[in-house]
Amino acid sequence: MGKFQEIIAGNTPVLVDFFAEWCGPCKMMKPVLEELKHKMGDRLIVLKIDIDKNQPMAMAYQIQSVPTLILWKNGQIAWRQSGALPLYELEQILSAYL
Repeated sequence: MGKFQEIIAGNTPVLVDFFAEWCGPCKMMKPVLEELKHKMGDRLIVLKIDIDKNQPMAMAYQIQSVPTLILWKNGQIAWRQSGALPLYELEQILSAYL
């Protein structure tokens, strides 16, 4: 988790998508997050973390359903929500933090 801690502690906000390969709504979020990353450019880092391959991290952040999106800003959790979101809604939410 050392590298992860470095990334979330940086000046650039980090949106983390906790997902699972078997999760239908997670698959729906993939193109949304790719488009978001494209639109935001350097203003936002987008990371995807597979909860099945990173169980200690999923437990550390109490991920109980997927997808769960968590936005870190300056090392602190600024926003968190479970469930798939459309791009426009996600952009609206994130605009308050960027």
